Amino acid sequence: MPYIVKVATSNNLADEVRSGDRSALARAITLVESQRPEDRDAAETLLEALLPDSGRAIRVGITGAPGVGKSTLIERLGLQLCESGQRVAVLAVDPSSTVTGGSILGDKTRMDELSRHPRAFIRPTPGGGTLGGVSNRTQEAILACEAAAHDVVLVETIGTGQSEVAVHGMVDFFLVLLSPAAGDELQGIKRGVMELADGVLIHKADGDLLPAANRTAQQCMLAMRVLHSGEHAPPPVAVGSSRTGDGLHDLWETITTAVETGRQSGAFETRRRKQALGWLDRSMRDALLDEFLCSPSVVEELAQARERVVAGEQVPTTAARHLLQRARQR
Repeated sequence: MPYIVKVATSNNLADEVRSGDRSALARAITLVESQRPEDRDAAETLLEALLPDSGRAIRVGITGAPGVGKSTLIERLGLQLCESGQRVAVLAVDPSSTVTGGSILGDKTRMDELSRHPRAFIRPTPGGGTLGGVSNRTQEAILACEAAAHDVVLVETIGTGQSEVAVHGMVDFFLVLLSPAAGDELQGIKRGVMELADGVLIHKADGDLLPAANRTAQQCMLAMRVLHSGEHAPPPVAVGSSRTGDGLHDLWETITTAVETGRQSGAFETRRRKQALGWLDRSMRDALLDEFLCSPSVVEELAQARERVVAGEQVPTTAARHLLQRARQR
C-alpha cells in the first residue's frame, strides 16, 4: 500500500478510535502490535495522531502468582467501575504458546460478563516471551485505550517473575495480589516486586479463608514496613474478596487517593516522565536490534556464530562482540 494511502488510513482509524468505537480500537492495537515491517509507518502515524488524546486515564498494573485470582478481581472491579459510569480497558497479557505464538489462556473467556459490558474493552495479548510479563507493545496499547476515552486501564500481567517489575514502568499504581495462605511464603516472593508495589491485596479473603487472610495481611504489613523503612508510610495492605465484593470499593478508593496525592505532590508527573523516557530507551534498543538484524550478511554471520557457540568453540559474549565489530566495519 502506498505510503500516502497508509497515512490517510491511519488518520481515519485514529478518528474512529477517538469516537469510542471498540472495533476500531481492536484494529488499532492489532496494527501497533504487528511485526510486519510494512505496518510500521502506519502504526507510528496512528500513534502520533492519538498521542494528544492520551494520558488522562488511571493506569493500574495487577500482578500475582498464577491462581491468585487476578482475572476474577479485574472482572469484579471492572464491572464495579463500569456501573459507576467509567469506561474501563483491560490489557490482559497471556503466556505465549511456543508453537503458535498466540495467547494460551484467552482472558475474554475468563471475564465473560465484563467482556459484554458496553463500557468495557478487553484485549488478550500474547506475552511473546518478553521479560516483564508484558507484551512488546503494551505501552502503545495503553496509549490507544486512553485516546479511546477509557477512564481506567487495567494491565494484568502473566504472574510474579524475576523481571515482571517492568510493568511498574507503565502504570500509575502497581498492585500485588497474594493468596490468604501466603504468610509463610513471604520470604519466597521476589523482593524487587514487593519493593515496587504501591499496594498489596490479600485476595480470596472470604469464608474459612478470612482468618488466614487477616493473618497474612498482618505479616505482610510488617514486611512492607521493613522494605520501605526509609519512607514516610509503607504501601497499604488490604484484604478483599471478588466473590463477595468485600473490600473492593475500599481498594479502588485507596488507588484513586494514591494517584491524586501523587498529582498534588508532583510525584505523578515525575513518574510519568520517567516512564516516557523508559519507553524511549526500550524503543531505541528494539530499533537498533532490528536494523542490525536486517542485514543479510549479519544474519549469515549470526547463524555461523550460533553454530560455534553450540559446538562449544566460542563463548556467546565473544561471538556477540565480534558480530558488532564486523557490523561497524561495513
